[in-house]
Amino acid sequence: MTVKTEEELAEALNNDEDTIEIEGDLRNKTLKIKATGKVAWIIAIGAVGVATASIILAPASGGTTTLVSAIAAPAAVSIWGTGVTISAISIAVAAGGIGVLNKLRQYKIIENTDNRLVLKKF
Repeated sequence: MTVKTEEELAEALNNDEDTIEIEGDLRNKTLKIKATGKVAWIIAIGAVGVATASIILAPASGGTTTLVSAIAAPAAVSIWGTGVTISAISIAVAAGGIGVLNKLRQYKIIENTDNRLVLKKF
C-alpha cells in the first residue's frame, strides 16, 4: 500500500499491511520516528500519548488542538522536533490511539531512497 498522509499511514498500520510504501514529506518524518532509540521512544511516546488523548477527548477546535498539543508535549518535541511530533500525534489521532505508533516499530525498513521509504512487517 502506498501512503502520503498521516491518515493513510494510520489506516495501513491498523490494517496490518505487509508492505507500506511512504512517499513525500511523510517519508522523512516516519524515518525519524523509526530511528528513535528505546529510551527516547518511551519518553516521546508518553508525551504523544497525553497529547493524543487530549485531542481525542476534546471537542473539535478548528485545527488548533494539534499544534497546542505538540507544544504541550515538549519531551517529544525535544526528541523529534515540532513537525515530526505533530505528524506522530496526527497518526495516533487518525488511528484512535498511540498503539498504532507501536505497530510502526514492528516494521523494518527494506528500501530508503530520496523520495520513498518502504516498510515490511516482520
